[in-house]
This record gives sequence, structure tokens and C-alpha cells, in this order.
Amino acid sequence: MADVLLAEQFQIVTDPVADSVALSAIFAVLALLTLFLLLGVFRVRAWLAGLISLGVALIVAVTVYSMPVGQALLSASEGAAFGFFPILWIVINAIWVYNLTVVSGHFDVLRRSMERVSPDMRIQAIIVAFCFGALLEALAGFGTPVAVTVVMLMALGFPPIRAASVALIANTAPVAFGALATPITTLGTVTAGASSDPRLTTETLGAMVGRQTPILAVVVPLVLVAVVDGRRGVKQTWPAAIVAGVVFAAGQFVASNYISVPLTDIIASLAAAAAVVLLLRFWQPARVDPAVEPEPAGGGTTRTVVQRDTNVEVLRAYAPYLIIIVIFAIANLGPIKDALAQEPWTVVFHWPGLDVLGANGKPLSSTNFTFGWLAAAGTLMILAGVLTAIVLRVRPGAALRAYGRTYVELRHAIVTVMAVLALAYVLNQSGQTNTLGAFLATAGSVFLFLSSILGWIGVAVTGSDTSSNALFGALQVQTAAKAGLDPLLLAAANSSGGVLGKMVSPQNLAIAAAAVGMAGKEGDIFRKVVLWSAVLLLFMCVLVTLQGTPVLDWMVPRG
Repeated sequence: MADVLLAEQFQIVTDPVADSVALSAIFAVLALLTLFLLLGVFRVRAWLAGLISLGVALIVAVTVYSMPVGQALLSASEGAAFGFFPILWIVINAIWVYNLTVVSGHFDVLRRSMERVSPDMRIQAIIVAFCFGALLEALAGFGTPVAVTVVMLMALGFPPIRAASVALIANTAPVAFGALATPITTLGTVTAGASSDPRLTTETLGAMVGRQTPILAVVVPLVLVAVVDGRRGVKQTWPAAIVAGVVFAAGQFVASNYISVPLTDIIASLAAAAAVVLLLRFWQPARVDPAVEPEPAGGGTTRTVVQRDTNVEVLRAYAPYLIIIVIFAIANLGPIKDALAQEPWTVVFHWPGLDVLGANGKPLSSTNFTFGWLAAAGTLMILAGVLTAIVLRVRPGAALRAYGRTYVELRHAIVTVMAVLALAYVLNQSGQTNTLGAFLATAGSVFLFLSSILGWIGVAVTGSDTSSNALFGALQVQTAAKAGLDPLLLAAANSSGGVLGKMVSPQNLAIAAAAVGMAGKEGDIFRKVVLWSAVLLLFMCVLVTLQGTPVLDWMVPRG
């Protein structure tokens, strides 16, 4: 038996083709190219594109990287399981909470309430997608903001693809500090063991990222109004976009550098929302064009709102989101979070039969599966759903039927996400991702420009800034040491560049498409956002490069 296990053991090699990283990279990139070409060029359904790309990754893993077939399949099975739990577990239950508000009629109340703040859809995009989405990212992360805000935008009258595009683009600036700064905490953990630089701590890394993503945050609300209404939208609503972006950016910088890294997005999102609402008391867009107003229920381009909701009904409409905030805030309090991370609430086990060693000869940490059945954000969402059903007076039978319908609505997204995460695990555990990282690292000092792109690749593949930091954080600081670059700057660039990969991640595309009832149309959404992703990534690459030169190196903490 021991001989069989030994024969199945696999150790990652980054240069399997003629001992050349460059030649090996040609094969390592095949699965990713297949995925993006199928989605963006050939318009293949995302679930099918994911499965085909997974097949390509498995073939490359076995034939090029000499990964045993059994180990390759086990790697894919672990990735698929991770795709369902915790990723899909969050999305399914978040959309169930939304469906409860639809069943009870309170989502219409919420829509009318937001329309009274401003009937302008461009302003609603800023408040809902940017400010509220950032708050959800701060508390839950892992796809929750996209799942929730996209259906809110739909209810406000946004066309499906536009709603999905706005939600995806908005889910950028807050991502690095999402889920109470889990990506930053992960980055601090993996980089501290790869370099002796004393600055590679959660606090200093958070401070450095807090000097990069806030500049991005200033731009994002302007991009949102441009997506909703083009150049005219920017011209007519720039004051609200600038106020939201600047206040959010200031909140991110101050909180990450001087208050608390985990609380960064909570402080920034609440401050930005309050600032926009305050601005609207004194200013409104010069012109609210019918083309960017929500359509009335009966069609047409104008409407007269005659229904007035009581304060109690409005409070009930907001109750699900207040419940979510309270539950996640409580669950993330230090003692409670620590308790939930222990057995029996969280169980960590080695994935059966999977035996993969890294290039350094040590077992990969990713072969351990964390099953936090109570601590998981999806489980907390179920609790929020139960309380929501009680507050909104939804009968148990109706709530259960809504839950069943949620699975049916998301059936294609479930296949897509599980296939994409299986793909990510095969790429990572076979060594294909390592090869791509090592190839980029050969660029030497030019890597200063490329470091953000590496983070982007990591998030585009895995759908998670946390996973990208775990994957490439150590590589960033090791490459910095070889090239004479600042390890703190490059580690932070991995996270800051990574946030821009969220909008093109097949995982998030599937979530957005399913939420707007367009499963199978992920390629259409991809084409709407990929240019914005590329432009903003270029912006981040230039910023990081300048921070590595005398022009902006004063922005990098020195100790």
C-alpha cells in the first residue's frame, strides 16, 4: 500500500519541457487561453467552456507535467468541492435571501425607497453597486456583493447585462480589504515566511495596499456612470461620482494606515454612502434623462409614482441587509471568530488520496480542505434568511420553495463555478501556475510593471484575491529579492492588481449571469467588462512602477 501511495506522490516542477520555463509556459497557458477564447471569441456557454478548459488543464498536467492521472483527478475534485463550499454556498444563500424579499413584495418597497433618494439610475449605480457593494465585500466577500447588488440593480430597472457589468466593475476597489481584510491577512502569512523583510506584516501590507487601491477607487464611480450613460452620464453626474470616489478613497487610506486594516472597507463604504446622500440634499443631476430612469412596470419611458410605503414597510425592506450586516459583524468579532474557527465548528482535513509536494519538496497547504460548516459566510446567510423570513412574514413553505427555486435558477452557474475552481486547482497543484509566475519573474526589473499582472492572472483564474495572494505572494517577494526591488511594494501589487481580475473571473461572470437570469450568456458580459479590466490594470501597473521609482517611492512605508 505504501508503495502505491509513493508511486502516486507528485512533486511540482516548473520547467518540465526541456528544462525551460519559457517553453513550459507555452503549455501552461493553454488552459487559460482556451477558457478566455471560448468565452470571449466563440461565445461558448460558460459551463461548457469551463469543462473544456478543465479537460485541457488535465491533459497538460498528465502529459507535460507528468502528474499521475489519479492525482490530477483528485486535484480537480478538491477544486470542485471548494467551488461549491464555500463559494457557491455563499452565492446560493445570498440569492435566496433576495428571493425572500421578492416573495414578500418588499424588494419593490426597497426599490421605491432608493428611487426617492434619487430617481437617477446613474446615482443608484453609485449608491447600490459601489457603496453598498463595498459594505457587503467588507463583511462577506467571495462573490456575495455581485450576487446581491446585481439583483438590486435589476429591481431598480437596469437592463440585465448593464446590471451585471456595473456590479462586476464596482466590485474592484474594495476587494483587497474584503471579508475583513482576509486577502491582506493571507498575504502577510505567505510573504513573512518567504522574506526576512520586517515590513511584511498584515498591518504594513494593508497600509501599502491602502496607498494603491484608493487611487483606483477615485476612478471607479466615474467608470460606473460611464457604463450606465456614456459620456453624458459622466458630464451630468460627475459631482456624485467624485464625492463617492474621493470619500471612499480617503476612508480606505486613513483606515488602513491609521485605524484598522480589517475595518477598512466598512469605514470607507459607510463614509462614501453618507457623503453621497448628504450631497443629494443640496444637489441633483442637472437633467434626469428617461433613458437612464427605471422603466415603469407597464413599460414606456416615464412614470408617476403614486404608491407611498409606510416607514415600517421601508424598514422591513431594508431589514434583510441590516440583518446580514449585524450577523457578519458579530461573527467576525475576535473571540467569536476564533471560537468558530475551531472544532467542531470548523474541521480541517487532508483531501483523501491527494499527495502533492511543492517545488521545495514540502506538502502543499492547498491539499488541506477547510470545512467551516458553521463559520462559513454561506451558513451565516442561511441564518440571515431564516430571520428575514420571520421579519418579512414569509411562511416556511414559501421560504422552502424559494430555496428550491434558487438552486434551479443557479444550476448552470453551479456547474460553471465548480468546473472553474477544479481548473484552478489543477493549474496550481500540477505546477502550471508556478510556471507562468516563474516566466514572468524572468523579466528582472521589468517585473515591477508585471507584478500587478501576475496578481490579475491569479484572481482571473481563481476568482479570489485571497487565493491569488496565497498563490503568488511568496513568489512576488522572492522575485523582488532577486531583481533588487522592494518586496513590500511587489507583494502589495499582487493584491491591488488582483482586484481588477475579479470582473473577468469566470466564477464571478457565472454568478452575475445567473443572478440576472442570463446563464449561458457569460461571454456577452465578459466582452462588456474586459476592456475596463485591461485599462484599469494598466493604470495600476503604471502606478506601481512609479512607486518603485523616485517619482512616487515616498508612498512606500519604510519601517
